[in-house]
Amino acid sequence: MPKRDSTPAGAPCWIELMTSDPAASKAFYGGLFGWTSDEAGPEYGNYISFSKDGNMVAGGMANDPAQGVPDGWSVYLATDDAAATAEAVTAEGGTIVVPTMAVGEMGTMLVLTDPSGAAIGAWQPGTHKGFGVVDEPGAPAWFELHTRDHAAAVAFYEKVFGWDTHPVSDTDDFRYTTLGEGDDQAAGIMDASAFLPEGVPSLWAVYFRTADADADIAKAVELGATVVEPAEDTPYGRLAGLNDPTGAYFKLVGGSPS
Repeated sequence: MPKRDSTPAGAPCWIELMTSDPAASKAFYGGLFGWTSDEAGPEYGNYISFSKDGNMVAGGMANDPAQGVPDGWSVYLATDDAAATAEAVTAEGGTIVVPTMAVGEMGTMLVLTDPSGAAIGAWQPGTHKGFGVVDEPGAPAWFELHTRDHAAAVAFYEKVFGWDTHPVSDTDDFRYTTLGEGDDQAAGIMDASAFLPEGVPSLWAVYFRTADADADIAKAVELGATVVEPAEDTPYGRLAGLNDPTGAYFKLVGGSPS
């Protein structure tokens, strides 16, 4: 298993589920991926920590439907200095949603939106370093921004998070840029202006690795998920998009890591 005890600055280091039904979400991801879950006390908002085979893979928080924010997965990027990142966000056209906030000794967080409207978190690690394992079946495997303004998004992540970006394709049919290249690729930015539904803002999508995409899709449906993007074979594996039982969107990528 590719285990982690640290994440390079700027790279995805954590994912978090906002769910209107924590019990249902724990049952769903436990049934689909074999995750176990621990719940913190009220002082930490009953925060859920999800683990796979003893390795931390994700977090979860209760979502109040009255706030009008749909359930969904969010991504956090590692930073060495959350305060400096917050200053850069404002300077480069982003918006601070949750100001820098220490979470005990675990680390410091902030939540922001980039200039294309996508929400993203930043995490300065303390005792909590982020994922314990990545890109194995049942663990997060890839992180992708679907943006309505590709050029602005690329410039923002370069300047605010220090991304070393590499264009994969730059045509009107397929415009895609990665953080890093080759075996060091850690995330992607896709021009989604042609396919994001009207009214849906730019967003970060989380991919989970699966050894058998079709089997896990069938299992997910049995557990209450809805297929929104049927499985298809691509050069990057067999991909599918689903909504979990409370409506949180995620993607599956089948096959072994390249």
